Amino acid sequence: MTPPEAPMSTGSRRRRTLPDTLGAMLGTIRGRIVIAFLVMSTITGALGLSAASSIRRADELVSQTFDRSLMSINYARAAATDFAGMRAVEARRWLMRDPAARTALEERVVSLQQSLAEDLAIAVERAQSDRATEAARAAEQAVSAWTAARSKLSDQGRTEEAYADLDRYAAIAEENFDLFINHTAGDGFIYRQQARAIVARETQINLFGTLIAVLLSGTVAFGLARRIMRPLAEASRAASRIAAGDLSGTMPTGSADEIGTLLVAMGVMRDNIRQAMEQEVAQRISAEDQLADALETSREGIVVVDEAGRITLTNSQADDYLGFAAGTLPAGSAIASLVARSAAGAGCLARALLDAREERSELRLGDGRWLRISRNATRSGGFIAVCSDITLLKEQEATLQSTNLRLDTALDNMSQGLCLFDADGRLIVVNRRYCEIFGLGPAQLPLGLPYREVAALSSAGTAYAHEEPDAFALALAETAPGRPSDSDFLHLGDGRVVAVSHKAVHGGGLVATFEDVTERREADARIAFMARHDVLTGLPNRAMFGERIEEAVAHLGRGSPFAVLCLDLDRFKEVNDTLGHPVGDALLRAVADRLRACVREVDTVARLGGDEFAIILAGAEKPQDAAVLARRIIDVVSAPYDLDGHRASVGVSIGICFAPGDGTTCDKLLKNADVALYRAKADGRGTKRFFEVEMDVSLRARRALEIDLREALEREEFELHYQPIYDFRGRRIGGFEALVRWRHPVRGLVPPAEFIAVAEEIGLIVPLGAWCLTTACTEAMRWPDGIKVAVNVSAVQFRDEIIVESVRAALAKSRLPPGRLELEITESVLLKDNLATLATLYALRRLGVRIAMDDFGTGYSSLSYLRSFPFDKIKIDQSFVRDITSKTDSGLIVRAVIGLGLSLGMRTTGEGIETQEQFDRLRCEGCDEGQGYFFAKPGPARDVPRMIERWSSAGTGNSRAVA
Repeated sequence: MTPPEAPMSTGSRRRRTLPDTLGAMLGTIRGRIVIAFLVMSTITGALGLSAASSIRRADELVSQTFDRSLMSINYARAAATDFAGMRAVEARRWLMRDPAARTALEERVVSLQQSLAEDLAIAVERAQSDRATEAARAAEQAVSAWTAARSKLSDQGRTEEAYADLDRYAAIAEENFDLFINHTAGDGFIYRQQARAIVARETQINLFGTLIAVLLSGTVAFGLARRIMRPLAEASRAASRIAAGDLSGTMPTGSADEIGTLLVAMGVMRDNIRQAMEQEVAQRISAEDQLADALETSREGIVVVDEAGRITLTNSQADDYLGFAAGTLPAGSAIASLVARSAAGAGCLARALLDAREERSELRLGDGRWLRISRNATRSGGFIAVCSDITLLKEQEATLQSTNLRLDTALDNMSQGLCLFDADGRLIVVNRRYCEIFGLGPAQLPLGLPYREVAALSSAGTAYAHEEPDAFALALAETAPGRPSDSDFLHLGDGRVVAVSHKAVHGGGLVATFEDVTERREADARIAFMARHDVLTGLPNRAMFGERIEEAVAHLGRGSPFAVLCLDLDRFKEVNDTLGHPVGDALLRAVADRLRACVREVDTVARLGGDEFAIILAGAEKPQDAAVLARRIIDVVSAPYDLDGHRASVGVSIGICFAPGDGTTCDKLLKNADVALYRAKADGRGTKRFFEVEMDVSLRARRALEIDLREALEREEFELHYQPIYDFRGRRIGGFEALVRWRHPVRGLVPPAEFIAVAEEIGLIVPLGAWCLTTACTEAMRWPDGIKVAVNVSAVQFRDEIIVESVRAALAKSRLPPGRLELEITESVLLKDNLATLATLYALRRLGVRIAMDDFGTGYSSLSYLRSFPFDKIKIDQSFVRDITSKTDSGLIVRAVIGLGLSLGMRTTGEGIETQEQFDRLRCEGCDEGQGYFFAKPGPARDVPRMIERWSSAGTGNSRAVA
C-alpha cells in the first residue's frame, strides 16, 4: 500500500503549493505584468494559428485549382492534339504510294501514339474527381479501340465497315476528351468557391477575436495602473521629505510588492543618514582635539596673530623660538611688545614676524640655529606664521656646494664634452671640453639656453642629425628609461668626427656627451676595408664580392639581370717563378688597374685569390654585352707590362654565366662561371666561354674520373699491355711498346686517351709514369736478351728532372740493362723550356737509355728539334703510314723521313701498319721497324712470348694480319 500513497502525497503538496506560487506572482508588479503578457500572448497565438490553418487550407484549394486542374486540362488537350495528328497522318499514309514515305508516316503514327499514351496517363493521374477520371479512362479506351481498328484495317484491307469503326471510335474519343476537360474545369471552379468561403469565414473570426483582445488589453492595463500608481505616489512624497532634510516623519506602509520594498529601503536610508550626521559631529570634536595635539607635537613653530596684532595661538616650539618656556607666553600679548626682547634672539624673531610678507624668509638665531619663516594672511585680517628649523638643510647646502665645486673640476677635466638639459630642454651643465671640441667660448653657452640653440651652435658647418623643431622631445623619447642610449656622429668641417650620445635622466631631462673619435673611426675604417678588400690590389675580396652578388640577386625582381665573369691569368706562374714574387705582385696590381679601367662604376671587380679575378656586370640584358666586355678585357690584359725594369706578358681566360638564368645564389653563379672558365682553359686559354648545362655535366663526370684515378693507383687497377715492334732487317720482333691500360671495376678496360690527359692535369702522371717504368722494366727482364721495351714519357715528368730519378730507380729495381729501355717523347716536351728539357735529355742519355721522338711530322718545328738533340729513333706518325699506298704525298713524306733518319744516323719506325701492302712498302722504302695491328694488338704481358715466337719464325713473307 505504500507505493500508491507516496504519489498521492506528492500530488497533494503540488496542489497546495501552486496557488501559493500564483499568489506570490500576483503580489509583485513584475509577476502581474508577466501574467498579463501570457494572457495576451495566448489570445494572439490562438488567432495566429487559426489564421495560418485557414490560409494553408485555402492555399491547398488554390493549388488544386491552378496546378492540378489546369495541368490536367493541358495534358488532355495535348492528348487530343496527338490523336488528331494520328488520324491525319493515318489518312496521308493510305494515300501514299511510295513505300519509304509510308514507312516514315508509320513511324510518325507510332511516335504520336506513344506521346498520346503518356499524356493520357498523366491526365488520369491528375484528375480531381471521379467523373473526370471516368471520362479520361473512357477516352483512353476509345483511343485503344481506334488503334486496334486501325491495325485490323491494315490486315484485312480497306473496307467500308473498317472505316466506319475508325470514325465511331474517333468520335467517342473526342467526346470523352471534351467531357474530361469540362469536368476538370468544373472541379477547379468548385475549389475556388470553397477557398473564397474559407477566407471570408476566417476574416470574420479574426476581426471578432481582435476586438475581444483589444478590450481585454485595456481592462488589464487599467487594473495594473490602479494597482501601481497610488503606492508609487506615496513613495514619491516620502522621498521628497527626505531630500528636504526632514528625517522625523513616519514612512507609509506598503504592500509586499516592489513599491513596498522601496518604501522599506527609504526608511532604512533615512535612519542611516541620521546616524551618519551624528557620527560626523563626533568626528569634528575629535579632530579639533587631534589638531591641538598635532600643534603641540609639531617640529615647526606656529604663531597665530589676529588683525589687532595680538598673539592668539602658539605651540610649544614657537614659545621656544620666542624665548619663552612652553605655555608661559601670556595669551593676547601684542607681538610688537616682544620686539624689545633680546634674550635668545626673541626680539629678532618678533621683528621678522612683523616685517615678513607673503614670501618666505630666513633668520639665524643667536644660538646658531637657522629658521625659515613662512607667513600667510587669514580672512579676518591677521596672519599665521610657520617657523621651521633649517639648520641641517643649511649644513647640507654647504656640503653640496663643496661637492659641486669638485664636480665642476672633474667636468672641466673630462676627455668628453658634456651638456645636461633639464626637463624643459634648457642647458643646466656644460663643461670646458665641449667648448674646445666645437671652438665655442663660455659666453656663447649661458645656462638656460634652449636645446635647439645649443644644437645649432654645435652643428654649425656640420650635418647635424637633429634639426627637427621638437628635437629635444624626440631625443628624450628615443632614450627613455629602459632603452639604449641614442648615438650619432657629427662630421666637422675640418674633417674631424664627433660621436654624440644622448641619454634620458631620471626625473626628466637629457644628458648629451661628445667625443672626438676621428682617429678611432679612421682605424675602424682601415680594419673594415681590409676585412672586405684584397690587401695587395685594393679590390673587393671574395666576401665582399659575395655580398655584391646577393645585392644584385635582390634586385632581380626589378628587372635588373647581371652577368658574373670569372677570370684566370694564363702564364702567371711562369712570371712569378722566373721574375720573383715582388714582380708577380706588381703584375697583379697592374692587372687590377686595367680591369678597373675596363668596367663601369656600377660594375664590381674583385680578386678571389691568387691570379683569379671576378666581375659583376650589371644590366647585362643579352650575352653580347658580356661578350664585348670579355673581348675588351682579353685585349687589355694581354698587352705587355713593364714592371720594375722587367717586361712580362700574361693572358686571361674568362668564364661567363648570367643571372637569373644560370643561378640565383652566389655559390651557384660562381660555380657555373668557374665551370665555363674551366672550359675556356681546356679550349686553348686566352678566350671566353659562356656557361652551358652540358659543361656542368661534363665537369661532374670529369671530377668523378679524377676521384677514380686517384684511387685507381692505390687499388692497383692499372696494367700494361705490350704491342710488338717488328725489325725489318732482323726479320723478328725487336721490342715492345708498353701501353698503360686502366681496368675500371665498373667501366671495364679504359683506353689511355680517356685518362692520360686528366692524369697530367691533376699531377697523377708522375707516380703513374714511375709505376709504368718500373713495371715495364721488370717485365722486360723476363724476355729474351736483345728485346727492348719502349715507354711513353709525359712532358709533365720532365719538370725538375723527375724523369731522371724515375728511370734511375726503375733500372735499379729491375736490373734491366739501360740499352734495352727506350723512352718515347713528343715534341711538346720541348715547347716549354727548351734548354732545361735538353739538359734532362742529355742526363737520360748519360744513363744509357735510348730516346725516341714519337709522332714525328705532326708538330710545328720537328726539324729544329732533330738538330738540337740527337735522337736514337724517329717514329713516323700513323697518319702518313695509313695513306702510303694511295696516290697522295704521304709516300713521299715517309720516304723523306726515312732518308732523313738514315742521314742523321737515327732509326725509323713506321706506326699504324695494318695491311700487307703497307708492310711491303715500308720495307722497300728502307724503314728500320714497323708497328701496328698487322702484327698484333696490344696485349698483356702473358701474350708476349707467344707474339715473339710467332713473328720470329714467320719470315718476311708472312701475311697473317691480326683481325
